[in-house]
Amino acid sequence: MPLPASRRTVLLGTGAAALAVGCGDQQAGGESSGASVSAGQELARTADIPVGGGKIFKDEKVVVTQPTQGGFRAFSAVCTHQGCIVATVADGTINCACHRSSFEIADGAVAGGPATEPLPARKITVKGDAITLA
Repeated sequence: MPLPASRRTVLLGTGAAALAVGCGDQQAGGESSGASVSAGQELARTADIPVGGGKIFKDEKVVVTQPTQGGFRAFSAVCTHQGCIVATVADGTINCACHRSSFEIADGAVAGGPATEPLPARKITVKGDAITLA
């Protein structure tokens, strides 16, 4: 005959289940699988993205840049060092505040460590003045 579960066992089991559900949309490296972001979702208007700069969309975990007039690029906003969401786009780089990694706005390449991997590119579509996830 099985013994009844102690309160501690029930609480630990419930906490572990909640943690598993909360982390279920994560891939290796802490990046979201993108399940909450749908293709065709409008992120911004082209006028919202400054030339030589960019804008971070934290909820979508995407950063959109415009290195040159009319040349829009998009990258994961998840820093490849330890998974923090990047904090700013300034002076031609995408910057992570956690450990000061920086990435080039043109191609996501590492501009300054400790990150050693570039930001992965994300696909966007620019149609008229709308920027959408592809």
